[in-house]
Amino acid sequence: MATLPITKRGAEKLKAELQRLKTVDRPAVINAIAEARAQGDLSENAEYDAAKDRQGFIEGRIQEIEGKLSAAQIIDPAALDAGGRVVFGATVELEDEDTGDAVRYQIVGEDEADLKQGLINIGSPIARALIGKEQGDTAEVQAPGGVRRYEIVGVRYV
Repeated sequence: MATLPITKRGAEKLKAELQRLKTVDRPAVINAIAEARAQGDLSENAEYDAAKDRQGFIEGRIQEIEGKLSAAQIIDPAALDAGGRVVFGATVELEDEDTGDAVRYQIVGEDEADLKQGLINIGSPIARALIGKEQGDTAEVQAPGGVRRYEIVGVRYV
């Protein structure tokens, strides 16, 4: 299995979710199944069916997170020394060459991406266009509205 890059913060979030699923959600759904089973006839018991579906979801999510964590390559952006190049985990300050708008993105793993917080997936078009570039370079991004050009104003490893 290929390794999946993930930041230290992203790995901690996944570990916290895994802990919650195992210690809170799993016991709660087991209790719900037991209560529904105690009501008698299971063939027409909607609560039982819903609890079993929820249990399937929880168990699947636990397996998914455990798989991702076992294949994860945890990267601490603060420990990076990429010589000013844009790499996974870097925080990049950009300026749109057409509008002059300034934006800041951190390049993160798939599970961590949240555009509203400025966290973009390593596989996104803008991240792929930025990887390997340095401050002062221009990146061309194929966006739905056409090609956008961004000047890299700064690269930080935080």
